[in-house]
Amino acid sequence: MELPIDHFRLLGVSPTTDSETVLRTLQQRLDRAPDQGFTVDTLQARAELLQASAELLSDEERRHSYERELTAIADTSEGSIAALEIPPSREVGGLLLLMEAGQAQEAFEAASRGLQPPQAPALGSSREADLTLVAGLACQAASADFRNQRRYEAAARTLQQGLQLLQRMGQLADRRRQLEHELKLLLPYRVLDLISRDLSSLTARQEGIRLLEQLVLRRGGLEGELDPDFPQDEFQPFFKQIRQFLTVQEQVDLFSRWADAGSATADFLASFALTAAGFVQRKPERIQAGFQRLQASGQAGMEVFLACQQLLLGQVEQAQTLFDAGADEALRQWAQEQSDDPLARLCAYCRDWLSREVLPGFRDIDAEADLEAWFADRDVQAYVEQQDRIRARLHPSPTAEAAPTASDAAGELPAWPELNFESLSTSLDTEASATDDTSDDDDDLWDGPNWRLPELHWPELHWPDLSALPRWALPAAGGAVALVALGGWLLLRPRSQPVQPLPVQPVEQAKPAEPAPAPTPNFPLTAAEPSETQLQELLEAWLAAKAAVLAGQTAPLPLTDLARSSQVQLLQRQEQTLRNAGATELVKAKVESFTVNERGPNRIAAQVQLQYSDERRSSTGAVLNQTPSTQLTNTYVFARDGKRWLLAAYKPS
Repeated sequence: MELPIDHFRLLGVSPTTDSETVLRTLQQRLDRAPDQGFTVDTLQARAELLQASAELLSDEERRHSYERELTAIADTSEGSIAALEIPPSREVGGLLLLMEAGQAQEAFEAASRGLQPPQAPALGSSREADLTLVAGLACQAASADFRNQRRYEAAARTLQQGLQLLQRMGQLADRRRQLEHELKLLLPYRVLDLISRDLSSLTARQEGIRLLEQLVLRRGGLEGELDPDFPQDEFQPFFKQIRQFLTVQEQVDLFSRWADAGSATADFLASFALTAAGFVQRKPERIQAGFQRLQASGQAGMEVFLACQQLLLGQVEQAQTLFDAGADEALRQWAQEQSDDPLARLCAYCRDWLSREVLPGFRDIDAEADLEAWFADRDVQAYVEQQDRIRARLHPSPTAEAAPTASDAAGELPAWPELNFESLSTSLDTEASATDDTSDDDDDLWDGPNWRLPELHWPELHWPDLSALPRWALPAAGGAVALVALGGWLLLRPRSQPVQPLPVQPVEQAKPAEPAPAPTPNFPLTAAEPSETQLQELLEAWLAAKAAVLAGQTAPLPLTDLARSSQVQLLQRQEQTLRNAGATELVKAKVESFTVNERGPNRIAAQVQLQYSDERRSSTGAVLNQTPSTQLTNTYVFARDGKRWLLAAYKPS
């Protein structure tokens, strides 16, 4: 066989090395024979090849003749390279030296061919064992070379080929486990490699998105901690960077799927992606979808974000109510510095919110938060006027439904599950635009703290701190907001009575499997200062109603007598998802302890210990999955709406 290497590189010396140094290098190479488990025959063949190269290079006349041959080969226009012809008896030793010379990919390919028919060695022979070992070592080394070149997909493919070869040979179980582990660690790098490519590389980007979903699933979701090799403090900056290379529609699709699977963070991100898409595309219906998703998620502390979405939908009165309810003292003080007009304050915050938190972070969006252009758009005006007409038909008189109060909008709820999504700008000046494995990415893309793979680095980006949600962001400069289109169109157009949210449409319930118990006369709870027992009964009634709905039965009590609309809507979405899948869920939740730890005139929080289990079944009764009985500790928040106390939110401790 021919080795694609010359005598100088085989021995590891330069063309200017003198004879004495050649012999000294030979002795060093012989003294440092590999100890990975090769047979004596292979090590002897390696030594003989090294000695042959040293003898040629230390003989002045033979060396000059050889150098003339190398020069003639280099001068040819056919792209020929030097090669060494070696006998079959020294083949494995030659491949071992080729790998030691830094040509691991060539060694791996040659070893793979040597293990294929018709030149495959006899089963169980020492040559088969040594060739397999060379293939495993060369595969690992070649993958490391590709990683150092930032060609992560090529590195992964090499590992996959090596694994398939070793599995077929049925040898080197420990080496296979090492390759599997390195392939697993490469997954986030492959995602970044593929997703950062040009938008025209559709196949590569689709594969990157598929791998991203695989990575998130392996972790147990965005908030999961199931992958010890990729902990949350490393996953968060990685995911923050990944977002920069996803289009707005890709984010809408991804986050919506993850939100439907139960991720609160994905619900938040999907709402922002829908808002960004709607604002840039001038499609208010997408902002409406984002508003409904964020509202239905039941997350507390979202009032000012919901206010901005309502403002963009032209629902000024509701937006101001939500903003006043959700703004803390610092935000109110900042807003007062912007203008004396309440609507101008809201517009100033909305524009800053769009600029800092919504519009950045999408590969295909480069737009300014121009509210004047938004409200001047004919499609936006037509949508808002159409929605006004629909609401006017549903609520023909101002007495049809009371206007929402600040207590109803905010409920003075705590600010968890506090998501802090700061400005999504990064230090990247350019995007990677590689279209194949050999392209070079922008160097800035890879700067940052070290991760687990050698010679690889994560970018230094700021991931949203899941424990601290600032509900506002101070703009760089103050000043009143200009309201040309908004003032001329929104403020001067004829206003109907205060527009209310569409009523929650209860999901059609399936026929109950068994008669529901008679309603308990204790609800709605109207006591001014309810006792712990009364609050516990309210929680137990809600848990029983929720279990009935998820089981496909009719709730024993009206849901709106037990919980706020955000919790009711969330339950209805869960029930609809089950119904679409043709499944039901049997939930058992028993309150074991109930302790009020915060109490105010309009808000009460309690720490509750539950014994919980669930079981999801198909329409045929087959068990799809289940959660064994376990003890949970949750914090439940009850809010007072008028004279009624309702369950407003909960948080796992």
